[in-house]
Amino acid sequence: MVFKNIVVAYDGSENAKRALDVAIDLAKRYEARLTIIEVIDTSVLVGMGLGPIPSEVINEMYNKAKKDVEEAKEKAINSGVKNVEAVNIEGDPATAIMDYAGKAGADLIVTGSRGLSTVKRIFLGSVSSRIVHEAKIPVLVVK
Repeated sequence: MVFKNIVVAYDGSENAKRALDVAIDLAKRYEARLTIIEVIDTSVLVGMGLGPIPSEVINEMYNKAKKDVEEAKEKAINSGVKNVEAVNIEGDPATAIMDYAGKAGADLIVTGSRGLSTVKRIFLGSVSSRIVHEAKIPVLVVK
């Protein structure tokens, strides 16, 4: 199987960094497009009973996500990947990643086995587990 359009789920965690390394290797090997995506999930704060959420907190989440994907993009480019995009979107992480991958015509999703955990994910299951079970395309989970 040849991959031409790879989406890697990223959140700056150690597992996400390992997933990024694998995605970079695959993108170079197959001369594939690589999209690094980080999802901003503000519902986590609401679920923790922290409402209303100060705009500074939400801005900080967006700034962190933007910085994460830009650093990851730079790493991919410096590693020799020619076609790299960094994307931030808001929503439920698993759903947003699968929706983005579908709309972008991705043929592989790469994700770490566990990201930055939250109380919400303890109860609802991990993002990677949901992606494995619900994605319509191949998923590579990196431990």
